[in-house]
Amino acid sequence: MRDLSLIIPVYKNEASLPDLLSALRALNGQLQDRLEVVFVIDGSPDRCHEILRQQLPAQPFAATLVLLSRNFGSFAAVRAGLERARGRCFAVMAADLQEPPELAARMFELLQTEPVDVVVGVRSARDDPALQRWQASLFWAAYRRWVVPQMPPGGVDVFACNLVFRDALLVLEERRSSLIAQIFWLGFRRAELPYQRRARAHGESAWTWRKKVSYLADSVFAFTDLPIRGLLLAGSVGVLAATMLGLLAVIGRLMGWIAVSGYTMTMVVILFFGALNLLSLGVVGSYAWRAYENTKQRPQALVLAVQHFAGGTEGAR
Repeated sequence: MRDLSLIIPVYKNEASLPDLLSALRALNGQLQDRLEVVFVIDGSPDRCHEILRQQLPAQPFAATLVLLSRNFGSFAAVRAGLERARGRCFAVMAADLQEPPELAARMFELLQTEPVDVVVGVRSARDDPALQRWQASLFWAAYRRWVVPQMPPGGVDVFACNLVFRDALLVLEERRSSLIAQIFWLGFRRAELPYQRRARAHGESAWTWRKKVSYLADSVFAFTDLPIRGLLLAGSVGVLAATMLGLLAVIGRLMGWIAVSGYTMTMVVILFFGALNLLSLGVVGSYAWRAYENTKQRPQALVLAVQHFAGGTEGAR
């Protein structure tokens, strides 16, 4: 059993693989050959799987290469990697090297020396373009407001944990959820480790604005009933407003201010039942949301193939 298992989801990272393998060799040396790397090919359309299958036998670190049947998303890929990792501690990082690999070693040291179960990497700064920094700030501000109030302002992309926390995380079998939100929901003893996010050296990020919005929606609907409570509030306010407007319409009819025949009754019916319908949707949605939470039974990812590479100094030659 290795001391640290590093899980790396891979999607459209062909150009960054040489630098990634070089960084992992350095990290393995820093950890005195106690590193295991689990690469999860998340339906990547390029040659990532072929390149890693050819290169991994010659690497000094132990490795597992997992190929998913299609693109299931980074959340499912990380989970598939955690399920197959065999270390005593576990860390997750991206394949684009925007998070420094030595960060995993620092997290591992904290897990070994401090009374913590999980360490989250907190971005103290980032070298991304101004537009990306603005989008990231907006995204994580919304995340803090609606999903996880304890979320650091810069967000969390990488984390490391011990075996107990990993097992507890894998017990949660929710689909279309948020891995980061699950980390905070679990609790345990948590520590934060600041780092500076690097500029992207190869290719373009697959983390598009559309995926960010979809991820935020999954996080909201999986961890809070805020939209339903919003419907309930809007429906309640609407019923109250409709009642007041209806009373005004009746008074106006009796006082002779409204001369159009049938106007009063039409306004009362439209306003009241429109608001009542919105209120009813909120109530029904409350039950549907709770039932939905208990009906997620599909597997999060389908594994097509798994290969193990022993690593070691002889293989590195």
